[in-house]
Amino acid sequence: MRKFFTSLFAFILSGLAGGLVAQRLAVMTGATEEYIVVFAATVLVVIAVTIVFFAVQFFAEPVRAVDRSLWWLLCVYGLALLALAGWTFSVPAENRATASDLSIVAGLILPGVATIIVQWLFVRWRLKRSAAAFGRGGASA
Repeated sequence: MRKFFTSLFAFILSGLAGGLVAQRLAVMTGATEEYIVVFAATVLVVIAVTIVFFAVQFFAEPVRAVDRSLWWLLCVYGLALLALAGWTFSVPAENRATASDLSIVAGLILPGVATIIVQWLFVRWRLKRSAAAFGRGGASA
């Protein structure tokens, strides 16, 4: 039950962090209604990352697995967004990306990274707290 509540609170915290970053970017760039895509993508990233970190908590060495998951998630997310940015800049000169297009690309990158890092921080913190050893090596009487 502890793992479920850890994931639930990590979901809430990372959703809040990702939403706040997306909100701040929207205000800073003067975004219009097309920025809805950024908020929808933020929700999808929060759900996917929560599922990954929930599953990782059941591994034999959960702290190491959470650390590895952080790097794998950042790599996969970074490669996907690098492909998106490359596709944005590869269009012909007459359809070149505008400032609003680049703000959406930034809006897809930064809230997702914030979400992944907040999830990792919270889940790792909760796993470290529950990793107290039992038996002869863990308790000194």
